[in-house]
Amino acid sequence: MSKRYFGTDGIRGAVGQFPITPDFMLKLGWAAGKVFTGQHTRPKILIGKDTRVSGYMFESTLEAGLSAAGVDVVLLGPMPTPGIAYLTRTFRAAAGIVISASHNPHQDNGIKFFSSEGKKLDDNIEHAIERMLDAEMTVVASEEIGKTRKLEDARGRYIEFCKSTMPRELTLKGLKIVLDCANGATYHVAPSVFEELGAEIVTLGVKPNGLNINEKCGSTSPKTLQQAVLEHKADLGIAFDGDGDRVVMVDHDGEVVDGDELLYIITYGRSVRGELGGGVVGTLMSNFGLEKALVRLDVPFVRAKVGDRYVMEQLSQRNWLLGGESSGHLVCLDKTTTGDGIISALQVLAVVIGTGKPLALLKRGMTKMPQTMINVRLPEKRDIANEPSVCAAVADVEKRLGSRGRVLLRPSGTEPVIRVMVEGEDAVEVQQFAQQISDTVRSVVAVG
Repeated sequence: MSKRYFGTDGIRGAVGQFPITPDFMLKLGWAAGKVFTGQHTRPKILIGKDTRVSGYMFESTLEAGLSAAGVDVVLLGPMPTPGIAYLTRTFRAAAGIVISASHNPHQDNGIKFFSSEGKKLDDNIEHAIERMLDAEMTVVASEEIGKTRKLEDARGRYIEFCKSTMPRELTLKGLKIVLDCANGATYHVAPSVFEELGAEIVTLGVKPNGLNINEKCGSTSPKTLQQAVLEHKADLGIAFDGDGDRVVMVDHDGEVVDGDELLYIITYGRSVRGELGGGVVGTLMSNFGLEKALVRLDVPFVRAKVGDRYVMEQLSQRNWLLGGESSGHLVCLDKTTTGDGIISALQVLAVVIGTGKPLALLKRGMTKMPQTMINVRLPEKRDIANEPSVCAAVADVEKRLGSRGRVLLRPSGTEPVIRVMVEGEDAVEVQQFAQQISDTVRSVVAVG
């Protein structure tokens, strides 16, 4: 059964446009509260947010709705998304709520829920919340109204947890690191983590004003970080996104090290130490170079659909520990329950320190394949990938690529667009093949 509001990563949209409105958030808080009061006696729910200005408005409306349903609320203030997942679990709370639109600009916002285990909510609970949204809102008896308190040491608790994921025998002493916190939720957490572990740090994006989150900074815009690493002659740079669940890094030469390369480095380090614990889950968009590099390490690799929810599903089914996306949303399930930018960065640094090799050298174990993506707009959503002529064009390219590359046709989940992606060893050939398939798609569309 499809959902009306919940997507693969919660509910998200433009502030002021339904459903990202105060009245909807009030009802959402109440609906979630009613579902959890049906499962727990006097449940407790944590609310955290990133630094965008609209977070304060939605925090208060969610709080009111939860209280009206008889839920006690604990306010965490600005906190990274994975920090909220961690505190939800350690507080034995019924759920955690994150007010964030992740890597999007301040004009957007959204809501994510975590279960009592610090994981994404099960589909059945999301369906139950959506059904309750159709009910008339009521208020529990006065003596049953939920109470609210603020957790004053949320930041400190999470900082200590992040530090605990680094092997005790390792220190960051001697490393000079530039941190870009995207003017987001890691701004008052990440600098303390890395500094207290011994690194000399230079900070960027640590002055949020409610409007500058992800603005020309952070993991989606690493150019400023690249320049800063070179300017300060740093050993490396680390960039998070607005809510702190993604990370990309920059080596001492100023070159970006993306999520696929970071996932390879973490896997390589654990493989060397004999601590891998299974294979690795990527996505349909993971670079083919990652797959080939893992084959050389004799590490199993599977691809999930795009989205961290699907990566987590595959990890759970296979009882594996490592997975992630090219965007830098990495999961280390032996350390925490969800994607965590700070903890993922620490796992990479553990390999840097443990091997004595700089980031620039470690990433050379994986050679990224040239990749071309062409978006072809359709007049309406349709299953164009199964059209005979399109299938023939794809088969022809796959035959010519052989084991040297791959082809992917993926429909957009939000608009009538088919994404044509080709990867291979030769950039010119890859571009030509992608154009060839795209032209075939367009000819089918033109005929109708």
